[in-house]
Amino acid sequence: MSHLSIEPICRLEFGPGVVQRLPEFVAEAGGHRVFVVTDKGLRAAGIADKVLSGLDAAGMESHVYDGIGPNPSTSNVDEGAAAARVFGDAVVVALGGGSVLDAAKGIALLARNTTAVAADADSLWDAADGLPLVAVPTTSGTGAETNGFGVIEDSCARRKVYLGHASVKPRIAVLDPELTLGLPQRVTAATGFDALVHAIESLASRSANPVSAAYATQAVTMVSQWLPVAYRDGADLAARAQLMLGAHLAGRALTISGLGLVHGIGHAVTAHTGTPHGVALAAVLEEVMEFTAESAGPAYEQAGRAMLSRTGAAIDTVREMSGVLDIKRPLRELNVVPAMLPSIAAAAVADPVTRNSPLLPTETEVADILASVY
Repeated sequence: MSHLSIEPICRLEFGPGVVQRLPEFVAEAGGHRVFVVTDKGLRAAGIADKVLSGLDAAGMESHVYDGIGPNPSTSNVDEGAAAARVFGDAVVVALGGGSVLDAAKGIALLARNTTAVAADADSLWDAADGLPLVAVPTTSGTGAETNGFGVIEDSCARRKVYLGHASVKPRIAVLDPELTLGLPQRVTAATGFDALVHAIESLASRSANPVSAAYATQAVTMVSQWLPVAYRDGADLAARAQLMLGAHLAGRALTISGLGLVHGIGHAVTAHTGTPHGVALAAVLEEVMEFTAESAGPAYEQAGRAMLSRTGAAIDTVREMSGVLDIKRPLRELNVVPAMLPSIAAAAVADPVTRNSPLLPTETEVADILASVY
């Protein structure tokens, strides 16, 4: 029997209204000064102000950086880190979707590594500890609250970099489904589909183990059951809650097992076109599953059963769900032009997540997959 060693994942606080306890969680993370990382959309929607009012009422000094874009860049992180250094020692509260959570980890790390910049991501895994971080997701999909790294776009190199450190893994993940009640259908679909892909790729990953598979199987069940419900009725709090918890479990799975080629291609498509992450994944999920089916048969059978498919036909069930969510688009509708295809294929093969694919692809094989969905 092989040795199995798994580091603990962040503490979870889950339930409607739990964000009201944020001051308590900040204090437990080690501080009474708060550097909030969010985006302009959440500020405009009043969600950030609602959270800030709770911090103010608790007598906590706070500062807000809201410059995070939909696909966060190294410049976003560098600008936020500069603001955090000026504010001084604090607990970083990441309030937002996966983009905000990913960027906040980089900001927390660079705030204490004053000579580093985000583009140094590959050399920062042995850096000094960053600021403590509390994560408050406002979408149900990325699972970014479960790990200590973020996927950031290096605009100059036109590639995704993995910026992170063990010290910026969130101390506490605050999952309040009430924060997701206002999400538009298209965002619900894209983020929820991301969670489904996390779970399926975790099951099929070369680095999967019984612990990751347990998380991933439960995540497939919950996300596949509740994502269509939340998509149809965004005000259904029970559906929002179950979807949020399922997405979190998918995040726990991927943190242990890694992902695969679907994410390798998705990262490359997003880096080239700015396509929302979940939409980029939906463009190729079925095709990558077909490409890897012989190597990942048992994993896909397990996914099919978890999706309550009587036949265990995971690919057919995924195809059906894509239709229900109206999320699958040909690459040409995602602003991919033919000249980009070789570069996307090369970036997908080079992406570290692709190393966990149950069948390691060549650039030619990835190019064939891209051509089939163009």
